[in-house]
Amino acid sequence: MKILVLNGSPKRDKSDTMHMTRAFLEGMNDFCENEIKTIHVIDSHIEYCTGCFACKHNGGECVIDDDMKDVLEEYISSDLVIYNYPLYSYGMPAALKNLVDRLMPLSGWTMQRKRDGKYGHSAQKDFSQLHYLMMCGCGYPNSKHNFEGAVRSFELKFPENSTVITIPESPMFNIEQASQFVAPRLEALRRAGREYAEDFTIRDDLMKEICSPMIPEEIYAQFANGERK
Repeated sequence: MKILVLNGSPKRDKSDTMHMTRAFLEGMNDFCENEIKTIHVIDSHIEYCTGCFACKHNGGECVIDDDMKDVLEEYISSDLVIYNYPLYSYGMPAALKNLVDRLMPLSGWTMQRKRDGKYGHSAQKDFSQLHYLMMCGCGYPNSKHNFEGAVRSFELKFPENSTVITIPESPMFNIEQASQFVAPRLEALRRAGREYAEDFTIRDDLMKEICSPMIPEEIYAQFANGERK
């Protein structure tokens, strides 16, 4: 399987969420060897979409000459795209959101009614093989009232073949003293990767385990506040 990781964190490999994604990919590779390419979006030269819609009429060619052309080639030739990012203002970091805006050339001008009465643009190319995974972490001690906006946005953008993993308390992945709590979560992510590699699904009980806080919310909040002093 060809996998493209779009890392939206400006911390690159040191990102909290990259620890999560690496464990997940290790599990996928345990099932079968995969071809993996990681793009740290912060290092790519990607201009803002101008909304000119030229790509809708010329076969999907963007008029902007920048790194997005190479990103799009990698994107449509992949089997799985992993959106790896920390929660910023209840959504994607700016660089990754900008990249998503520049996916405009993948869709044509014609609109059509899709499932649940939702309208969407027709695809300019066949990339029906693509699956999408959102791997998102946040620094708060719980998931409620934090991830909802990002999750809904992802589901609207990718209504089919998509999976969402959200993990609170994600800064713990970069704290050595927290290894006793982090290690079981990384192992759960590896198990999830193995399951996902088999048929693009993850058991509900395993998903619940992965997306829960690693330590009690009150203790995490006290610890996080102490670290900032």
